[in-house]
Amino acid sequence: MSKSTIKEFIGEIFGTFILILLGDGVVANVGLAPRLAGTAYNWNTITIGWAFAVIIAAYVSGGVSGAHLNPAVTLGLAVRRGFPWNKVAPYIIAQMIGAFLGAGAVYLVYREGLVAAGMPNVWSTGPGSTFGQTWFGAESSGAIGSYGMLTAAITEFFGTLILIWGIAASGDLKNNGLKDNLGVFIVGFAVLAVGLSLGGPSGYSINPARDLGPRILGALVGTKGLFDPQFYWLIVPVLIPAIAGPVGFWLYDVLISKNLPSKED
Repeated sequence: MSKSTIKEFIGEIFGTFILILLGDGVVANVGLAPRLAGTAYNWNTITIGWAFAVIIAAYVSGGVSGAHLNPAVTLGLAVRRGFPWNKVAPYIIAQMIGAFLGAGAVYLVYREGLVAAGMPNVWSTGPGSTFGQTWFGAESSGAIGSYGMLTAAITEFFGTLILIWGIAASGDLKNNGLKDNLGVFIVGFAVLAVGLSLGGPSGYSINPARDLGPRILGALVGTKGLFDPQFYWLIVPVLIPAIAGPVGFWLYDVLISKNLPSKED
Protein backbone atom coordinates (compact mmCIF):
# COMPACT_ATOMS: atom_id res chain seq x y z
CA MET A 1 0.00 0.00 0.00
CA SER A 2 1.11 3.56 -0.65
CA LYS A 3 1.72 5.95 2.23
CA SER A 4 -1.56 7.72 1.56
CA THR A 5 -3.48 4.44 1.54
CA ILE A 6 -1.83 3.41 4.81
CA LYS A 7 -2.98 6.67 6.39
CA GLU A 8 -6.49 6.08 5.08
CA PHE A 9 -6.33 2.49 6.31
CA ILE A 10 -5.52 3.71 9.82
CA GLY A 11 -8.25 6.34 9.60
CA GLU A 12 -10.87 3.75 8.71
CA ILE A 13 -9.75 1.46 11.55
CA PHE A 14 -9.90 4.29 14.07
CA GLY A 15 -13.22 5.67 12.84
CA THR A 16 -14.93 2.27 12.76
CA PHE A 17 -13.47 1.50 16.20
CA ILE A 18 -15.19 4.60 17.58
CA LEU A 19 -18.42 3.74 15.76
CA ILE A 20 -18.66 0.31 17.35
CA LEU A 21 -17.34 1.33 20.77
CA LEU A 22 -20.16 3.86 21.07
CA GLY A 23 -22.78 1.92 19.07
CA ASP A 24 -22.47 -1.50 20.68
CA GLY A 25 -21.64 0.36 23.88
CA VAL A 26 -25.08 1.94 24.08
CA VAL A 27 -26.71 -1.46 23.49
CA ALA A 28 -24.72 -2.97 26.35
CA ASN A 29 -25.29 0.04 28.59
CA VAL A 30 -29.06 -0.03 28.12
CA GLY A 31 -29.50 -3.78 28.17
CA LEU A 32 -27.29 -4.43 31.18
CA ALA A 33 -28.65 -1.71 33.43
CA PRO A 34 -29.79 -3.64 36.54
CA ARG A 35 -30.95 -0.47 38.24
CA LEU A 36 -33.82 -0.25 35.76
CA ALA A 37 -34.53 -3.96 35.24
CA GLY A 38 -37.13 -4.49 32.51
CA THR A 39 -37.53 -0.83 31.63
CA ALA A 40 -33.79 -0.55 30.93
CA TYR A 41 -34.28 -1.66 27.35
CA ASN A 42 -35.11 1.56 25.56
CA TRP A 43 -35.09 1.52 21.77
CA ASN A 44 -34.99 5.31 21.55
CA THR A 45 -31.82 5.47 23.62
CA ILE A 46 -30.15 2.89 21.40
CA THR A 47 -31.08 4.62 18.15
CA ILE A 48 -29.88 7.98 19.45
CA GLY A 49 -26.66 6.40 20.70
CA TRP A 50 -25.96 4.87 17.30
CA ALA A 51 -26.68 8.17 15.54
CA PHE A 52 -24.17 10.03 17.69
CA ALA A 53 -21.71 7.17 17.26
CA VAL A 54 -21.82 7.78 13.51
CA ILE A 55 -21.43 11.55 13.93
CA ILE A 56 -18.44 11.34 16.28
CA ALA A 57 -16.72 8.61 14.27
CA ALA A 58 -17.16 10.55 11.03
CA TYR A 59 -15.88 13.78 12.54
CA VAL A 60 -12.77 12.09 13.91
CA SER A 61 -11.75 10.15 10.80
CA GLY A 62 -13.32 12.12 7.96
CA GLY A 63 -10.30 14.28 7.23
CA VAL A 64 -8.02 11.25 6.87
CA SER A 65 -10.06 8.63 5.05
CA GLY A 66 -13.36 10.26 4.16
CA ALA A 67 -15.01 8.26 6.95
CA HIS A 68 -16.63 5.54 4.90
CA LEU A 69 -16.78 3.29 8.00
CA ASN A 70 -19.00 0.91 6.05
CA PRO A 71 -18.27 -1.51 3.18
CA ALA A 72 -21.63 -0.66 1.62
CA VAL A 73 -20.54 2.97 1.36
CA THR A 74 -17.11 2.04 0.01
CA LEU A 75 -18.59 -0.23 -2.65
CA GLY A 76 -21.18 2.36 -3.61
CA LEU A 77 -18.55 5.08 -3.96
CA ALA A 78 -16.41 2.79 -6.09
CA VAL A 79 -19.29 1.89 -8.42
CA ARG A 80 -20.86 5.33 -8.77
CA ARG A 81 -18.43 7.99 -7.49
CA GLY A 82 -15.05 7.04 -8.88
CA PHE A 83 -13.49 5.83 -5.66
CA PRO A 84 -10.36 3.86 -6.69
CA TRP A 85 -11.02 0.13 -6.85
CA ASN A 86 -7.51 -0.63 -5.59
CA LYS A 87 -8.48 0.99 -2.30
CA VAL A 88 -11.73 -0.94 -1.84
CA ALA A 89 -10.19 -4.04 -0.26
CA PRO A 90 -7.91 -2.08 2.13
CA TYR A 91 -10.85 0.06 3.24
CA ILE A 92 -13.11 -2.92 3.88
CA ILE A 93 -10.38 -4.81 5.73
CA ALA A 94 -9.73 -1.72 7.87
CA GLN A 95 -13.44 -1.39 8.63
CA MET A 96 -13.64 -5.03 9.73
CA ILE A 97 -10.58 -4.64 11.95
CA GLY A 98 -11.93 -1.45 13.49
CA ALA A 99 -15.31 -3.03 14.16
CA PHE A 100 -13.68 -6.06 15.80
CA LEU A 101 -11.49 -3.87 17.99
CA GLY A 102 -14.41 -1.61 18.90
CA ALA A 103 -16.41 -4.63 20.04
CA GLY A 104 -13.37 -5.75 22.02
CA ALA A 105 -13.34 -2.41 23.82
CA VAL A 106 -17.05 -2.79 24.62
CA TYR A 107 -16.24 -6.20 26.09
CA LEU A 108 -13.54 -4.72 28.31
CA VAL A 109 -15.86 -1.96 29.54
CA TYR A 110 -18.88 -4.20 30.21
CA ARG A 111 -17.20 -7.55 30.87
CA GLU A 112 -18.51 -7.94 34.42
CA GLY A 113 -22.08 -7.19 33.42
CA LEU A 114 -21.89 -9.39 30.35
CA VAL A 115 -20.51 -12.32 32.33
CA ALA A 116 -23.19 -11.90 35.00
CA ALA A 117 -25.88 -11.87 32.30
CA GLY A 118 -24.56 -15.00 30.58
CA MET A 119 -22.70 -13.20 27.78
CA PRO A 120 -25.76 -12.03 25.78
CA ASN A 121 -25.56 -10.77 22.23
CA VAL A 122 -24.91 -7.04 22.37
CA TRP A 123 -22.66 -7.37 19.33
CA SER A 124 -24.76 -7.93 16.25
CA THR A 125 -28.24 -7.77 14.80
CA GLY A 126 -30.84 -10.40 14.01
CA PRO A 127 -31.94 -13.52 15.92
CA GLY A 128 -30.56 -13.79 19.44
CA SER A 129 -29.83 -10.10 19.81
CA THR A 130 -31.19 -7.81 22.46
CA PHE A 131 -34.44 -6.93 20.76
CA GLY A 132 -36.78 -9.44 22.40
CA GLN A 133 -35.38 -9.65 25.90
CA THR A 134 -33.72 -7.88 28.73
CA TRP A 135 -31.55 -9.46 31.37
CA PHE A 136 -31.26 -9.87 35.11
CA GLY A 137 -34.52 -11.82 35.18
CA ALA A 138 -36.72 -9.06 33.83
CA GLU A 139 -39.22 -9.40 31.01
CA SER A 140 -39.01 -7.06 28.08
CA SER A 141 -41.13 -3.97 28.56
CA GLY A 142 -42.44 -4.25 25.01
CA ALA A 143 -42.15 -7.09 22.50
CA ILE A 144 -41.54 -6.13 18.90
CA GLY A 145 -42.72 -9.31 17.27
CA SER A 146 -41.04 -11.94 15.14
CA TYR A 147 -39.96 -11.48 11.53
CA GLY A 148 -38.69 -13.92 8.93
CA MET A 149 -35.47 -13.71 6.95
CA LEU A 150 -37.13 -12.34 3.81
CA THR A 151 -38.75 -9.49 5.72
CA ALA A 152 -35.48 -8.74 7.49
CA ALA A 153 -33.65 -8.72 4.15
CA ILE A 154 -36.15 -6.31 2.63
CA THR A 155 -35.81 -4.08 5.67
CA GLU A 156 -32.02 -4.06 5.44
CA PHE A 157 -32.22 -3.18 1.76
CA PHE A 158 -34.47 -0.16 2.31
CA GLY A 159 -32.62 0.88 5.46
CA THR A 160 -29.31 0.90 3.60
CA LEU A 161 -30.88 2.88 0.76
CA ILE A 162 -31.95 5.57 3.21
CA LEU A 163 -28.42 5.74 4.62
CA ILE A 164 -26.89 6.02 1.15
CA TRP A 165 -29.39 8.66 0.06
CA GLY A 166 -28.57 10.68 3.15
CA ILE A 167 -24.86 10.42 2.39
CA ALA A 168 -25.34 11.30 -1.29
CA ALA A 169 -27.55 14.29 -0.54
CA SER A 170 -25.38 15.63 2.27
CA GLY A 171 -22.42 16.01 -0.07
CA ASP A 172 -24.32 17.16 -3.15
CA LEU A 173 -23.81 20.90 -3.49
CA LYS A 174 -26.17 21.00 -6.48
CA ASN A 175 -28.87 19.83 -4.10
CA ASN A 176 -29.13 21.25 -0.57
CA GLY A 177 -25.85 19.67 0.51
CA LEU A 178 -24.09 21.04 3.56
CA LYS A 179 -20.64 22.49 3.16
CA ASP A 180 -17.53 21.79 5.21
CA ASN A 181 -18.09 19.07 7.84
CA LEU A 182 -21.75 19.63 8.69
CA GLY A 183 -22.86 16.81 6.40
CA VAL A 184 -22.06 14.24 9.09
CA PHE A 185 -25.11 15.43 11.01
CA ILE A 186 -27.36 14.54 8.09
CA VAL A 187 -25.75 11.09 7.94
CA GLY A 188 -26.23 10.68 11.69
CA PHE A 189 -29.87 11.75 11.39
CA ALA A 190 -30.32 9.26 8.53
CA VAL A 191 -29.09 6.48 10.83
CA LEU A 192 -31.43 7.73 13.56
CA ALA A 193 -34.37 7.78 11.13
CA VAL A 194 -33.63 4.24 9.95
CA GLY A 195 -33.39 2.98 13.52
CA LEU A 196 -36.61 4.64 14.64
CA SER A 197 -38.69 3.86 11.56
CA LEU A 198 -37.25 0.66 10.06
CA GLY A 199 -35.15 -0.90 12.79
CA GLY A 200 -37.55 -3.50 14.14
CA PRO A 201 -37.51 -6.44 11.70
CA SER A 202 -33.72 -6.77 11.35
CA GLY A 203 -32.08 -4.49 13.89
CA TYR A 204 -30.74 -2.26 11.08
CA SER A 205 -27.22 -3.41 10.45
CA ILE A 206 -27.00 -1.30 7.24
CA ASN A 207 -23.25 -1.91 7.50
CA PRO A 208 -21.54 -5.28 6.89
CA ALA A 209 -18.51 -4.40 9.05
CA ARG A 210 -20.68 -3.12 11.89
CA ASP A 211 -22.32 -6.53 12.13
CA LEU A 212 -19.68 -9.09 11.14
CA GLY A 213 -16.69 -7.70 13.04
CA PRO A 214 -18.46 -7.57 16.41
CA ARG A 215 -20.15 -10.91 15.69
CA ILE A 216 -16.74 -12.57 15.40
CA LEU A 217 -15.58 -10.91 18.62
CA GLY A 218 -18.75 -11.99 20.39
CA ALA A 219 -18.26 -15.61 19.36
CA LEU A 220 -14.68 -15.52 20.64
CA VAL A 221 -15.69 -14.21 24.08
CA GLY A 222 -18.44 -16.80 24.52
CA THR A 223 -21.74 -15.51 23.13
CA LYS A 224 -23.65 -18.46 21.69
CA GLY A 225 -25.69 -18.75 18.52
CA LEU A 226 -24.13 -15.90 16.57
CA PHE A 227 -23.51 -17.95 13.42
CA ASP A 228 -26.78 -19.70 12.60
CA PRO A 229 -26.79 -22.57 10.07
CA GLN A 230 -29.38 -20.78 7.92
CA PHE A 231 -26.72 -18.13 7.15
CA TYR A 232 -28.89 -15.25 8.32
CA TRP A 233 -25.69 -13.72 9.71
CA LEU A 234 -24.18 -13.56 6.22
CA ILE A 235 -27.19 -12.83 4.03
CA VAL A 236 -29.20 -10.18 5.86
CA PRO A 237 -26.70 -7.92 7.67
CA VAL A 238 -23.74 -8.39 5.29
CA LEU A 239 -24.69 -9.21 1.69
CA ILE A 240 -27.91 -7.19 1.48
CA PRO A 241 -26.30 -3.88 2.60
CA ALA A 242 -23.32 -4.56 0.31
CA ILE A 243 -25.73 -4.83 -2.63
CA ALA A 244 -27.88 -1.89 -1.54
CA GLY A 245 -24.91 0.49 -1.31
CA PRO A 246 -24.23 0.76 -5.05
CA VAL A 247 -27.96 0.55 -5.82
CA GLY A 248 -28.60 3.48 -3.48
CA PHE A 249 -26.09 5.76 -5.22
CA TRP A 250 -27.43 4.69 -8.63
CA LEU A 251 -31.01 5.49 -7.65
CA TYR A 252 -29.97 8.86 -6.26
CA ASP A 253 -28.23 9.69 -9.53
CA VAL A 254 -31.18 8.55 -11.64
CA LEU A 255 -33.98 10.03 -9.57
CA ILE A 256 -32.34 13.15 -8.10
CA SER A 257 -28.98 14.18 -9.57
CA LYS A 258 -30.05 14.30 -13.19
CA ASN A 259 -33.18 16.27 -12.26
CA LEU A 260 -31.40 18.97 -10.28
CA PRO A 261 -31.32 22.39 -11.95
CA SER A 262 -27.96 23.60 -13.19
CA LYS A 263 -26.40 26.69 -11.64
CA GLU A 264 -27.36 28.63 -14.73
CA ASP A 265 -31.01 27.59 -14.25
